[in-house]
Amino acid sequence: RFLIWSRAGVWGRLHEAVLHRLDDAGLVEVTRVVLDTAHVRAKKGGEHTGPSPVDRGKPGSKMHILSDANGLPLVVGVSAGNTHDSEGLKPMVAGHQTRHDPHRGRYFKPQRLHADKAYDRPDLRKWLHGKRIGVRIARKGIESSERLGRRRWVIERTMSWLSGYRRLSPRYERNPRNYLAFLGLAAALCCYKRLVRLTT
Repeated sequence: RFLIWSRAGVWGRLHEAVLHRLDDAGLVEVTRVVLDTAHVRAKKGGEHTGPSPVDRGKPGSKMHILSDANGLPLVVGVSAGNTHDSEGLKPMVAGHQTRHDPHRGRYFKPQRLHADKAYDRPDLRKWLHGKRIGVRIARKGIESSERLGRRRWVIERTMSWLSGYRRLSPRYERNPRNYLAFLGLAAALCCYKRLVRLTT
């Protein structure tokens, strides 16, 4: 049944529904969004895995997370462990901009994106400016990612929440669709816990 629901996109819709409930309560802060990745070891290999540059070349994947200013996971993604972090920026931001309720026409439009220097590419800055999204990305060789300060801490906390789910770290699913489904479910649970804590 999990596979059937995963293929039907149930977990993604659940995540979106909880985000809309949070938005109705004024608890989604998308004026600033934060993007980052985390490496997870892939115990059984499979698609969307690759030799990890941070784990002695062992098979791994990357979780891509786009959060709001308070750390709520808005969009999640997965790629091979040897994929550069910056390759995830466009699909994650594009997924964020097209996420909406077709019946209510609701869009989450970020005003500024925060990310570390792994995303410091001129073409990505130009692409974001073209979408009228402000850029706060640490520049290579000029400033430290540590200067992202509170924004950096927020996304690291979100990564910690998600990595705490045993089906996510390490990765046991050979099929990336199944792993992404678990990641989407974990994101929905994180959002739901925030909703319950702040509204009850």
